[in-house]
Amino acid sequence: MSLKNNIIASYISQFYTTLIGILILPLYIKYMGAEAYGLVGFFAMLQVWFQLLDMGLSPTISRETARYCGGATDALSLRRLLRTLEGIFLVIALLGAVVIIASAYLIATDWLKVETLPIAEVIDSIRLIGVIIALRWISSLYRGVITGFEQLVWLGGFNVIIATIRFVLVIPYFIWVDTSPVAFFSYQLGAAIIESLILILKSYQLLPKVKVGQYIPWQWKPLKNVLKFSLSIAFTSSVWVLVTQTDKLMLSKLLPLKEYGYFTLAVLAASGILMISGPISSALLPRLTKLNAENDEVGFIRLYRQATQFVTIIAIPASLVLALFSKQVLWVWTGDIDIVNSVTPILTLYALGNGILAFGAFPYYLQYAKGDLTLHLIGSALFVAFLIPSLILATFHYGMMGAGYAWLISNVIYFLFWVPIVHRKFVKGLHYRWLFKDIGGIALIGGIVSFLFYQLTSWPENRIFNMAIIASISFCMLILSMMGSKWARNRFLTRLKNRKVRIFQCLRKT
Repeated sequence: MSLKNNIIASYISQFYTTLIGILILPLYIKYMGAEAYGLVGFFAMLQVWFQLLDMGLSPTISRETARYCGGATDALSLRRLLRTLEGIFLVIALLGAVVIIASAYLIATDWLKVETLPIAEVIDSIRLIGVIIALRWISSLYRGVITGFEQLVWLGGFNVIIATIRFVLVIPYFIWVDTSPVAFFSYQLGAAIIESLILILKSYQLLPKVKVGQYIPWQWKPLKNVLKFSLSIAFTSSVWVLVTQTDKLMLSKLLPLKEYGYFTLAVLAASGILMISGPISSALLPRLTKLNAENDEVGFIRLYRQATQFVTIIAIPASLVLALFSKQVLWVWTGDIDIVNSVTPILTLYALGNGILAFGAFPYYLQYAKGDLTLHLIGSALFVAFLIPSLILATFHYGMMGAGYAWLISNVIYFLFWVPIVHRKFVKGLHYRWLFKDIGGIALIGGIVSFLFYQLTSWPENRIFNMAIIASISFCMLILSMMGSKWARNRFLTRLKNRKVRIFQCLRKT
């Protein structure tokens, strides 16, 4: 299984999924209305909070599957662990769905600030949301299995198909069937059922066979060997949810549902930056874990640094374009001046914060592969201890803008003060090479180029011309950022040299 192909497949699928979700959003608002779209944002937020119940089990099955592929465990142990996790996931999914369904009336009347939508329709939508979330959460277990087997090319293609069903084909459904929130979530329920069934079938196709007559009962015992790591991941996942979703949860209570829809729009646009680190982590974590199991420390560090440069080359241009040209990006995207005026400053802050987060996630990959998350737990606890109070105060007093500033400042502090500590423990002498050689040069070039574009660019009123200018700036920044990476330059020169050799050989033959 090629790491290169896995990374490419992950990026293509994640890029498509994120991009199509972003591009189609103005049509959602057009057909459903901003207030109804606020329910979609609330659904996305609840889905992430539901991950608190995961208890680190999905990443654990992914890691154990990768360890099986590396020869560190056997087929029977893997199958027994999966059977145990299936039982846990099923019970928790049922309980979670029941709680959301039972709470639908209170959420619709006491939590959300509904202004024009019929309350009965909001209640029915929330009940459907509960079932959808439970199904998609169960799917995450089987995604973990497929990821552990490094079948990311297949998974990437599947994600593209499911994203098309969920985001694109719903538009004809709006046009010819219904645009109500209940109709939308009924459609999404059908898509979730299809997604779950296919992932289950694929996982069992990949799983190793056991000897005839070997019984795989449900029992707690297989979980004991991985419980410590699972609980570490559980804490980390809980922290991640608290870090990324507390602002959304608070604002869902403080803002009218229509304004919450606008806030969700800004956060969704900025989340495109996290798309950069998401796919590579899916491909990187199993491979780093495997290299660590094989005691290949040189290959481990080389891959870690190359992956950092790869992410930086893309993350720097993406975050700076969204931050500096947020007004133009929103105008091209939505064509709605009200959205532009409401969302521009929020997009700037979240774009910068997410850009820093893309780099700050790398020490976690290092610790995950090593199987020691002690420092990550401590750092995450400190991060949350700073973020949550500042987020609550800032959001209460300044609303969406306060949440944006709290998010940006917290990520800057974590990156500057905690990441060096993690690197010093696991690989002495790595941090400054990683910071200045793998990130610094690329960031410096990107910063200078983006500042020059910001000062010198004149923007026309035409949206098409604006889109062309944004695309040109992004392409130029991407190419120039590559020049700041030693790894990218070497790969480019090597390919150029090989191509010249092939051309010379063809000429000699003729």
